[in-house]
Amino acid sequence: MARITAGVGCSHVPAIGIAMDQGITDQPYWQPVFAGFQRSRDWIARAKPDVVILVYNDHCTAFDSTIIPTFALGAAAEFQPADEGWGPRPVPVVRNHPVMASHIAQSLILDEFDITIMNEMDVDHGLTVPMSVMFGQPEEWPVRVIPLAVNVVMYPAPTGNRCFNLGRAIRRAVDSFDEDLNVVIFGTGGMSHQLQYKRAGLINPAFDKDFLDRLTSDPVGLAQMPHVQYLREAGSEGIEMVMWHVMRGALDDEVTEIHRHYHVPASNTAVGHIILENRG
Repeated sequence: MARITAGVGCSHVPAIGIAMDQGITDQPYWQPVFAGFQRSRDWIARAKPDVVILVYNDHCTAFDSTIIPTFALGAAAEFQPADEGWGPRPVPVVRNHPVMASHIAQSLILDEFDITIMNEMDVDHGLTVPMSVMFGQPEEWPVRVIPLAVNVVMYPAPTGNRCFNLGRAIRRAVDSFDEDLNVVIFGTGGMSHQLQYKRAGLINPAFDKDFLDRLTSDPVGLAQMPHVQYLREAGSEGIEMVMWHVMRGALDDEVTEIHRHYHVPASNTAVGHIILENRG
């Protein structure tokens, strides 16, 4: 049977991808950001996942105000890097595991999650930056990737609790897939940041670090946090953090924290990162 062995939480700051693409990661501004991910790359090289389920949000690339799916699961064989206005990132094409993706789609819908199934979808920095952070700059990604896009751009976004329960449903789907596969699930986005109006540039390290603490030790309680608290404490774009709950919901109740990295600033946001392993 397939099994989810670990979860990765990771910011998807677009400037991180640009720094990698331009070869400037060793500059003084960027060096401490990327130094915190070296252990992560070593870990994932040892973990050798077959499939990554990558939970992220589209940034008005595949979707816009004409269609706003709350949860959209990629089922196509592959996904091209998106052109976000300055050309696609020079990263590999994302290769899906379409059989597992179709199985997850069926399982989720029968589990009463009305997801949108995407058979065509370009993927933007929300997906490609976490892949680059964890795997570097290979000619091809060494894993199959199942994209799961969550709407956190247009109101209303799903609650943290709904995302946590989606993670639980994904776990059930993976556990019932009849192929021996090592699966790691990524929850991306955040951490605290606001990009506009009077609080533009807001970063709240105390909130971010408490969130990471509770993600490990009190995931059920953390999932009850209302939207208004994210907005007040973490800024308007801090609502992206609900996607980390999908990852955490897919893991065991008790996990081992393998690595944590937190740095301020990168561009105008905080960088947060955590790796959690199931104990079984």
